[in-house]
Amino acid sequence: MTFLLHAWRNIWRNGKRTAITVVAVTLTTAVLIVTLSLMRGFGDDMVHNATRLVVGDAQVHEADYRLDRSIYKSIANPDGILQAAQKAGIDAAPRSFSFGLVSSGHKSAGAMFWGVSPAAEKTAFELAKEMFEGSYLSDQAAGQVVLGRKLAKSLHAQVGAEIVAVVQAADGSLGNELFQVIGILKLAGEEIDRGAAIIHRQDFDSLFVSGGRVHEIALNAWDRMSPEQVVAKVSPAVSEASVAQTWRELMPQLASMVDMMDAALAIFGFIFFLAAGLGVMNTMLMATYERIREFGILKAIGASPWRILRDISTEAFVMSVISTSLGAIIGVAASLYLEAHPIDLSVFGSGDMSFSGVVFNPLWRATVDQQTVVVPVVVMWIVCVLASLYPATKAARLDPIRAINHV
Repeated sequence: MTFLLHAWRNIWRNGKRTAITVVAVTLTTAVLIVTLSLMRGFGDDMVHNATRLVVGDAQVHEADYRLDRSIYKSIANPDGILQAAQKAGIDAAPRSFSFGLVSSGHKSAGAMFWGVSPAAEKTAFELAKEMFEGSYLSDQAAGQVVLGRKLAKSLHAQVGAEIVAVVQAADGSLGNELFQVIGILKLAGEEIDRGAAIIHRQDFDSLFVSGGRVHEIALNAWDRMSPEQVVAKVSPAVSEASVAQTWRELMPQLASMVDMMDAALAIFGFIFFLAAGLGVMNTMLMATYERIREFGILKAIGASPWRILRDISTEAFVMSVISTSLGAIIGVAASLYLEAHPIDLSVFGSGDMSFSGVVFNPLWRATVDQQTVVVPVVVMWIVCVLASLYPATKAARLDPIRAINHV
């Protein structure tokens, strides 16, 4: 502990210079914590909306289904996959899809019909909670439909209205049915907003004469395991004609954006750490220059170069601990404030915001966790100690006689 007390005494020999360096490193640490927290919150919000609303951690399709979404390209063994997911503790929702025409009054539009199991959707995903008006489908088939918000707007359809569905059935016949609009979704992504007409799977089978075809099984582990682990758990039940893919494979643009954000943060952090390191190096160089005679005397009475190297590095470490402690307090306080009072991005545009078809909350909320706090603090310690090695090495290599006679 003696060398720590000596380091504390030495760094305050020139209090003004040390104070400036401490303030600079403190602000750098605080800014990094806040930035990491904001970017973590932004990324988490996008991924959450993509995976928790409807996509899930992974999905299973017939190998070529996503190329043309043909009603005939269905999953070969849906029941086996659902059983494997249940056994692994993974929530799963089977879905059927096909295109058709919907009309209300004098308005009509193309739509993608979703045949879903409402109970499974409510358990595995959060889309059923994202209602703009009305409610989600009941568990029993009852001629109900939930529309995407933009589709409902184009049809001028309100909750309680009746719409007519006209489709090409799987057997080649012309299918038509009357549905009652029971709910309208909030904005949840371009594909859903503009074209989704969600009905019960039994109603879907009746309308399209689909024979129980399942085109998609969406899997959600709710962070209990990684997407790759989810795929590994269900893969044994997936036939050779089908494929299980993680959300990163299903949404490569979103995955690329998340990776780009991580890379941008790394570059941003490098610049800030470099600036802080140069500040610490400058402080230690000036302190070393002022103490040349002191180091000469220490070497003359037997102090080893390693002793001098250790002392100067310890001074830098003590300075970094003071700075990062203050920076962590300021950064965490600011991040917690932004977590409770998010930045409203809606001033830059109207309504919900989206990227690559994924809607994210216009309220930019910070996410504070161990990584966003510990990483900047620990890395700053390392940067400060490394920055002190150059002046410490110069002091350790001083010639005692020339140093003692230094003016």
